[in-house]
Amino acid sequence: MTDDSAMTYEIHAIRYAVNETRTRGQNFILEARPDEPLTLDFYSWVLIGEDSAIVVDTGMNPDKARRHGHTMLTSPVDALRALGVDPERVETVILTHAHYDHLGHLDAFPAAHFHMQAEEMAFVTGPFMGRPWFRRAYEVDEITRLVELLHAGRLALHGREAEIADGVTVHWVGGHAQGQEVVRVRTARGFVVLASDALHYYEEYERGVPFAVVVSSADMIAGHETIRALADSDDHVVPAHDPLVVTRYPASRPDLDGTAVRVDLAPKCTTGGGAR
Repeated sequence: MTDDSAMTYEIHAIRYAVNETRTRGQNFILEARPDEPLTLDFYSWVLIGEDSAIVVDTGMNPDKARRHGHTMLTSPVDALRALGVDPERVETVILTHAHYDHLGHLDAFPAAHFHMQAEEMAFVTGPFMGRPWFRRAYEVDEITRLVELLHAGRLALHGREAEIADGVTVHWVGGHAQGQEVVRVRTARGFVVLASDALHYYEEYERGVPFAVVVSSADMIAGHETIRALADSDDHVVPAHDPLVVTRYPASRPDLDGTAVRVDLAPKCTTGGGAR
């Protein structure tokens, strides 16, 4: 539990897209049941404090979603408005890494200052982008936009650990992306870790297996222990793409059931993902 006088946040996970054609073999390396289906959900997040809101990742551009075979369910920007957050007034946006499903709405936040790992920017503007394997989850127009934001003084490139606000810190884990970070958030029930794509599914964490889109499988697996050290318990860890998230946690509001859930609250159930 947290100090009653400390700043705490609500955390809303917004489920904005889905891919129901994915298989386990597409999702996990050396998967024993590669042909079995395993749905991939897509989330972004917003931290709502006493007098401010911090957005974590901006979701995916609809045109890019279609090109990559994903189905949009809602606009993450519209979902923010439904939660009472005006995107045009948001001052802080955390980018956990620069893959296309996290950068799709940068310009929806005209007043925002963005935060990202310096290692991620070095990677996406460096020699590895000359290799199709490493650039496949990046979109050149979005990387160009990051460079423009950097030159405009609106993108801060931080080191491996940084405090973004009271009760909100970011921590490098690498693995999935060279600059992959996780976000540790103080809530009324303790410290929750938004693992972003350091964990796509609970199953990765429970079984200790790597996701198939990876820069370093060693860093990816080592990152699991970093996440455990940062979170108050395994029930305080939230992956980025697991359909179980929207069933484990209570809806942000009844009319947003299936679209936004409160991951700062205790989960309704703690059924593991490994048996699916």
